[in-house]
Amino acid sequence: MFSNNGVIILLTLLIALIATITPMPLGVDAFRPDWVLIILVYWCLALPNKINIITAWVMGFILDVLLGSVLGVHACAMALSIYIVVVNFQKIRNFSVSQQALIIGVLSALYHLVVFWLQRFLNDAVFLPNYLYPVITSIILWPWLFLLLRRVRRHFQIK
Repeated sequence: MFSNNGVIILLTLLIALIATITPMPLGVDAFRPDWVLIILVYWCLALPNKINIITAWVMGFILDVLLGSVLGVHACAMALSIYIVVVNFQKIRNFSVSQQALIIGVLSALYHLVVFWLQRFLNDAVFLPNYLYPVITSIILWPWLFLLLRRVRRHFQIK
């Protein structure tokens, strides 16, 4: 993964991490898409032999550190979501982009619910409906991000 192709993949994941922690106005912050999850799903669909559950666990752990949450919460949720993608990548690849967007929505909802359940278990968190707002923006963002990352993958001939 650390060849020239690996550098491009790592760069996209780094951009996703930066987009995740970039400050936003309070009214819009609740709708922040799941950048890291979406980018990982794309790379898992495109290159399932290079990007997998271990990558998802590491990215989730980095997210835990950046967001200041209990270590392992985002890592567990990310690994579970990506596990579903890795197991079913051949089926998901055959769906249209709009159908894939709905799958992204389900994965995003699962990710947020697992994060909530773990935080509820560890910190006695309270469920708020705005936990699921990123599901909407992730669904809307998927077609454009899919096309952009596919163009990047083809331009740099990442295999």
